[in-house]
Amino acid sequence: MERVGDYMIFEEILSRLPAKVVCRFKCVSKQWCYELSTPKFVFIHARRVGNSIQKKLLSLKENSIVVDDIVAGNLEEDTSEIVTFPYDVEPSFLSIIGSFNGLILLCIKRSYNELVLWNPTTRRFKLISDDYFSRYFGRHNDTGGMYFDEHNDLKVLHINCYWDVVTARVYSRHNDSWRKLNFLNGTQLGSNFYSWSPGIYSDKKIYFMVSNYWIPPGERNIVVFDVISETFSILRFPEHMEVNPCQGHFLTISNKLHVIVVQYAGELIADLVKYEHDEWIKVFSFNRARIVHHMETQERTNIIQNNKWLITSIWGDTVEVVLCNDSFNYIQHVDNYNGPKGALFLETIVSPFD
Repeated sequence: MERVGDYMIFEEILSRLPAKVVCRFKCVSKQWCYELSTPKFVFIHARRVGNSIQKKLLSLKENSIVVDDIVAGNLEEDTSEIVTFPYDVEPSFLSIIGSFNGLILLCIKRSYNELVLWNPTTRRFKLISDDYFSRYFGRHNDTGGMYFDEHNDLKVLHINCYWDVVTARVYSRHNDSWRKLNFLNGTQLGSNFYSWSPGIYSDKKIYFMVSNYWIPPGERNIVVFDVISETFSILRFPEHMEVNPCQGHFLTISNKLHVIVVQYAGELIADLVKYEHDEWIKVFSFNRARIVHHMETQERTNIIQNNKWLITSIWGDTVEVVLCNDSFNYIQHVDNYNGPKGALFLETIVSPFD
């Protein structure tokens, strides 16, 4: 062991092991516990895990929280595991805001609302909400995302829409505090007419779908948050989304931002478009899109099951598409998606604490 050296043991060997195995190795000695908890090791381990085709899907059911194994975008049968949330609260009172590097950001919705950072793999969690969260947290009114800054400090972005005003705040894991950010001037995106999607991280930016289905009907916006400059901007929609009614659903595939576009133009149509080099590119159209009125217990959204893909609608619908060989091979490389009741995540040892 002495001849091998600490570098080889920790950074080249142990960093390739599953997160739960790494946690067990922390019990070997105080030195190992220290080495396996350093920011450098955690970063290396998370980077290696991020290249894996194995992921987890966390789903909030009415009375339970279920975690399934996902391999190459496919749901592995008979792998469902029920996990326990660290607070005594029914899953129906939970809403997922984001998933990032193995951490899940959730809101507990009750008389007073709380924001929780949770690593379902290590079971570590941290309550990060302050007095500001005493106001009502609505599924379409509040959203957010997570990212690391240039100093490797985990940041949590929270966006609140209240009385037609958008308030953006960011939490620092290192400082354990919140601060306010400047939002876009001259917009009405804080109105109750708008629905905000959960944020999705891609290439140092967090993207939000902001849609207005009331006045004027069909207005859609993509709000972009640059994690380096911590500024907001508006990104134009792909031309495919100019038909009404129409909706978009973010996901990342091979670390590239994609949108599943579902539109009703005489018939139900579902397309996959990719954002690359500042352009929207249509990848393909899904086959035989249809609305599913009832989901079976074993069915999950935004993963592959029996060559089919279920898309969660922000209108409350669930849309099913059939995958051909090309679409199946492409979409199995999905990296991330976030929904209020489900999210993909990686098994990492990233801690909610600094």
